[in-house]
Amino acid sequence: MTMNNSPNQEARHPTILNIEAIAQLEHEALERRTATERASDAIVRFIGSIAFLLLQVLLVLTWHAINLSLVPGIKPFDPFPFGILALVISSESVLLTIFVLISQNRMMRAAERRSHLDLQVGMLAEQELTTLLQLQHKICERLGIDVESAKHALKGFSDATDVSKLASELEDKLPDQR
Repeated sequence: MTMNNSPNQEARHPTILNIEAIAQLEHEALERRTATERASDAIVRFIGSIAFLLLQVLLVLTWHAINLSLVPGIKPFDPFPFGILALVISSESVLLTIFVLISQNRMMRAAERRSHLDLQVGMLAEQELTTLLQLQHKICERLGIDVESAKHALKGFSDATDVSKLASELEDKLPDQR
């Protein structure tokens, strides 16, 4: 891989540069979200919090207290078996499920992009290593270093990897996901 290295970047540790590059990619992905995805993510963050849980419990307990005539001065509006409460909670469940699915779909697309990037980087690294092995083998031959004992092992690694063949073999060996 080639990188546009400034003098400042060359002095920094590669791990730091990698972390910064990954963080930048994640920030860019967050910035690309649509307004709907941003709203959905905010809602999902809230509904996944203790504050939301406590609010839900408080609302249901208050609803029950009012409608079981436990609060003096307030007339029950949804007598037992609390049909309106069931309707409200069912409707809320449907809406919250949709928000969660929107967020999960966005996260799945981001994970797929990261997976494709990881595959691309892995393939480039494999190609670079194959080239280095081939060069090293030629250097050894030129210098008269005996490489016959390692030639058989080297043969498998120095050939270019056929990604389609690997994917097909992997597909055949993995358990069926149905």
